[in-house]
Amino acid sequence: MKKIGVLFGMENTFPSALVDKINSMEIDGIRAEFVELGGVKMAESCGYSVIVDRISHDVPFYRAYLKNAALTGTQVINNPFWWSADDKFFNYALASKLGVAVPRTVLLPHKQYPPQTTSRSLRNLEYPLDWEGIFEYVKFPAFLKPHDGGGWRDVFHVHNPDEFFAAYDQTRDLCMTLQAAVNFKEYFRCYVVGQSEVRIMPYDPRRPHEQRYVLDPPKYDKKLLKRVEQDAITLCRALGYDLNTVEFAVEDGIPYAIDFMNPAPDADLHSVGEASFQWIVNAVAKLAVKKAKSSGSLHPDMNWAAFLSGAGEKKAKQKTTIKVPAKTKTASKPKPTKATKAKSA
Repeated sequence: MKKIGVLFGMENTFPSALVDKINSMEIDGIRAEFVELGGVKMAESCGYSVIVDRISHDVPFYRAYLKNAALTGTQVINNPFWWSADDKFFNYALASKLGVAVPRTVLLPHKQYPPQTTSRSLRNLEYPLDWEGIFEYVKFPAFLKPHDGGGWRDVFHVHNPDEFFAAYDQTRDLCMTLQAAVNFKEYFRCYVVGQSEVRIMPYDPRRPHEQRYVLDPPKYDKKLLKRVEQDAITLCRALGYDLNTVEFAVEDGIPYAIDFMNPAPDADLHSVGEASFQWIVNAVAKLAVKKAKSSGSLHPDMNWAAFLSGAGEKKAKQKTTIKVPAKTKTASKPKPTKATKAKSA
């Protein structure tokens, strides 16, 4: 019997629906359940062929458990090694190398010394920084946000140097980025599953959370949707994410990738709506079953270097499935879940 485990935290609707969906498929030799673990013995199999991870970004114990599981043959959605090493600034740089449009972005040093450091620890750091050059490159308005944060924490919308410095003074020892704002007309949030299936959801981050999925969206240019689809797949294949959300802000017809480090994306029924919820449950269930069937055989890990050399270009053009909902239901205000922590600013 091959087991598919779901590792989760406070969220309720998605984990149970995923387990129920997989088991309802009645595939001989495969069943799904919630992961159960205690003390973890090193280099010992956890007993799961596949684990869908929804919480290890919050719990270091779970992250270490998943790395050990991967070492002993478990396929984890998403790769815990890459996710541990990931950060948004690198992702922006990678996207630009891949030809995906991203806003101008600068990495900034910590406002306060990180723990256990002093001024002597930062003797390689230029002082004072060339703030005029940084502002000239990024331009205002802009967003000041953590280089690896999420959930809209410590995000500041700044319109001039005075507002920037007032915000920067509040960032403590966080490592921040300053990124040009996009004056968008259209905005899309895309589920990407298995690095091939895409669901494009019209979205407006300026609205209250429970109203962000747009009802009765207008007709969009097919070329724009195709580029959004292809860019989303390109990013997820390069990053090695089997489950992700990618957000695009569209200005003058150009989709700028704003947020694409969401390996445990919000999938709550009351947040994403019934249609998108059913889509993500079905897509992840099929992916998990596919991986379970292939468990025991060698499977390649992601390698973004191959994309930079052009080796991944042919792969990125393979046939994909795209869904654009004509109408997305908006439900009542959702209860906060730890899964939404992966929702980036």
